[in-house]
Amino acid sequence: MNQKFSWLSVFFLFLMSTAVHAQEITVFDSSTPMEKIRSLDGAVIEQSEDGLLLQTRGSQSQGKTVYPGFAVLGEWELKDFNAVEIELVHRDSHSVRLPVRVRLAGGGEGNLAGEKDAFISTADAEKGKTTVCLVPISRKLFDTKGLRRTPWDGNGLRDTLQSTKITSVGIYMPKPVWDWKWGVKRIVLKKADLGKAAAQKTGKPKPFTHPTPMDYYRYFDADPKWAEMTPEEFFPFIDRYGQFKHKEWPGKIHSDAELQAVRVAEEKDLAAHPGPADWDEFGGWSAGPKLEATGRFRVEKIDGKWWMVDPLGHLFWSHGPVRINASSAVTPLDGRKHYFEELPEKDSPLSEFYFTNDAVLKDLYDVRGIRETFDFSSANAWRKYGGEGWREKYAEMAHRRLRSWGMNTIANSSDVRIALQNRTPFCDRITMKSPFLEGADDGLWWNFRDPFHPEFRKNIREQLIEHQAETRSPYCFGFFVDNELNWGGRTSLAEWTLKSSASQPAKQIFVERLRKKYGTIEKLNEAWGGKYGSWEEMLERKGMPPKGSSEDCAEFSAATVREYFAVIKEEFTKNAPGTLYLGCRYCGTPRADFLKIAAEYCDVLSFNIYRFSLKDFRLPEGIDKPVLVSEFHFGALDRGMLHWTLIGVENQEERAQAYFNYVESALRHPNFVGVHWHQYSEQATTGRFDGENFQNGFVDVCDTPYPETIGKIREIGYPMYQIRREKK
Repeated sequence: MNQKFSWLSVFFLFLMSTAVHAQEITVFDSSTPMEKIRSLDGAVIEQSEDGLLLQTRGSQSQGKTVYPGFAVLGEWELKDFNAVEIELVHRDSHSVRLPVRVRLAGGGEGNLAGEKDAFISTADAEKGKTTVCLVPISRKLFDTKGLRRTPWDGNGLRDTLQSTKITSVGIYMPKPVWDWKWGVKRIVLKKADLGKAAAQKTGKPKPFTHPTPMDYYRYFDADPKWAEMTPEEFFPFIDRYGQFKHKEWPGKIHSDAELQAVRVAEEKDLAAHPGPADWDEFGGWSAGPKLEATGRFRVEKIDGKWWMVDPLGHLFWSHGPVRINASSAVTPLDGRKHYFEELPEKDSPLSEFYFTNDAVLKDLYDVRGIRETFDFSSANAWRKYGGEGWREKYAEMAHRRLRSWGMNTIANSSDVRIALQNRTPFCDRITMKSPFLEGADDGLWWNFRDPFHPEFRKNIREQLIEHQAETRSPYCFGFFVDNELNWGGRTSLAEWTLKSSASQPAKQIFVERLRKKYGTIEKLNEAWGGKYGSWEEMLERKGMPPKGSSEDCAEFSAATVREYFAVIKEEFTKNAPGTLYLGCRYCGTPRADFLKIAAEYCDVLSFNIYRFSLKDFRLPEGIDKPVLVSEFHFGALDRGMLHWTLIGVENQEERAQAYFNYVESALRHPNFVGVHWHQYSEQATTGRFDGENFQNGFVDVCDTPYPETIGKIREIGYPMYQIRREKK
C-alpha cells in the first residue's frame, strides 16, 4: 500500500513538474551560448555569470539613428504564451529610468530589426537596480495604425507578427541620446495570469517613469468587453463625437442634448467661481507690492525670488495651458475611415471640419503626406455652441474659464484670434524655417538650423515682423523660438558641421577659423591626427573628424550655440522691443556650458519638464535666471482615452493632486516664474499626425472640463501669489 502510494506520488509530482515547466520557457540566461546572441547597432556585449552586460552608445555619436542592443536566436512557439518576463539591470547613473524595447520576431536571422513580422513592446528598470518586468503579449492581428496606443496595445508600439513561431527575441535602446551601461539576466516566455499580476501591482509611477505595459493592462486592457472582439465586432470603435465606443465613463457624451446640459451646468459653475478678487486685469497681484508700471511685462528678482512684473507694475506669475485652440483633436482619416461610426456627409454643415486645422501643427501633417483629416473637437464645439458664431462663443468661454479656474495665461501655440482679444496675457512660439545644418543628427521635430546662414537672421526678423500684432500687444509677455532642439554633445555641432557640404556657411566659417589658428593644413593634421591634403579638401570632405579634433570642435560647438542665441536676441531687440525672449523650450537639461551661453541672451530660460515635482530642479552653478516650465502634464485611463500621457497616474483624483503638487513645488522654487500645462483640450482618441493620443486636456474632446482637475487648479491658482510670497 505504502509502496503503491509512493509510486503514485512520484508519478503525480512528475506530471505536476511537467505542467509547471510547460508554463514557461527560458529564452536567455547566463548559460545561453554566445553563438546564439547577436549584437545590434554596435552594442558592446559581454557574457558574465550574472547574464549579459551591455554598453550602448548615443545616436549622436554614431552619426545616424540607431537601436543598439542584442538579439537571441532560437525557435519558440508563441501561441502557448501570453507574456515575456525580463530581469533588466540598470547599471548607469545619469537617468532614473532605463527605457528599452522588447522585440519578438519571426523570419530568422535576417529579421533582427525593424517593424516587419514583429511584436514590439517596452520595459524599464530603476537606476541601480535589477527590475523584473512582466510584459504582456496582448496581440491583435487586425490593424489599428496611426495610434500611439490602442485599447489592447499596452506597449503602444507595433504588432505585425505573422509567423507562428518566433525566431528571435531582441532587447534594445530606442534612438538613445546618451551612452548607457545596462544588462539582462534572464528572458522567459510565460503563460501568466495577467489579471492577477496586474491586481497585485502596487505603488504609483515614479518621476520620469512611464507606466509599464502591466500598468496599462491593469487599467484598460483586461476588460473582456473588447479584449476578445473580432474585427467585425470592434470596428468602428469611435463614435460620432470622437470618443471610444466600447467603454462607458462619467462625463461621456451620447447626444447633442447632453452637450447642452453640460454647457448649462458649467455656466452655473463659472458664476459660482468668478476668479480671484485680488487680481488686476492682467492677472497680476493687485493686492501685492506696487512696482514701476512700464506698460509691458518684465522680469525682476525680488526678495530672493524671480517674478514677472505686469504692465501695471504688479507681481505676475504665469499660470495657464498651451494650445488653446478648438482644433486640438484633428485626426488623420487616410486609410482609417472604418474606425469611425459616423463622419458627416460632404454637404453637411459639419463638413467644414474636414478642412480646419491647428495652424502650428499643419506643416507636420503636410510633411507626412496626410491628405484627409477630421477635426472632432471643433465639430463638437460647433454642436455645443450653436453653429453660427460658435468660434466667438468658444473664445469667450476660454477667457472666462481661465479666470474662473485661477489661471492668467494663454500659453504658446494657441489660436492667435483668441489671444489677440487682449483679455488674458499670452505668449507664443516661432519655429525657425531657415536652412538646416546638413550633417545634423535627427531632431525630435526638426533638425538643427545653421545660425551662420544669412537666411537664419533674415527668417527670425521676418517672423518677428509677421507677429507684430502680438509682440506689440501689452498682453503679450514673450515669445519662445524653437522647441526641443537636439543640441548633441560637447563636440556634436562642430562634427555635424564638418559632415555638411562645402556650401554650408557654418562649415566655411569653421574651416576659416581653423586656417587662421593653424596657418597650414600640416599643422592642423599634426594637432588633430588628420590626413587632410589641403584646406580645400577639408571643406569638400564630409565625415567625422579625427579624435584629436575634440577641443577645436568643442570650441566651435560653443560658438555655434552663441551665434544661435545672439542673432535671435539682436532681432528681438530691434523688431520686438518690450517682448521677453523666453528661450527655446529645452527637452531635458542641456549641457551646462551651452546653458550658460543661453542665459546671457535669453530673458527667461524655458524647459519642458515632465516629472512629479520641481523641488529638486537646479540650474548649473553660476546661472541665476528666471525659469518657465513650457510643458508638463499628467494623465489617466479612467475616462476613455487610450494613452496616459508622458507621466501616468491611476485616476482623475490622482491626476488632480499631481497637478496641485507640481504647481505648488514651482511656486515655492525661487527661479520659476510660471508653469504651462500641455494642453488645454484633449488630443484625438485616434491620434494626431504622429499618433499621439494623450489624456492631456483640461477639457475632453467634447469640451467638457475634467472636474477633479479643475477643482485642484482653483485650489492652487486662487492663492498662488500668497504661496509665492511666503518666506518658507
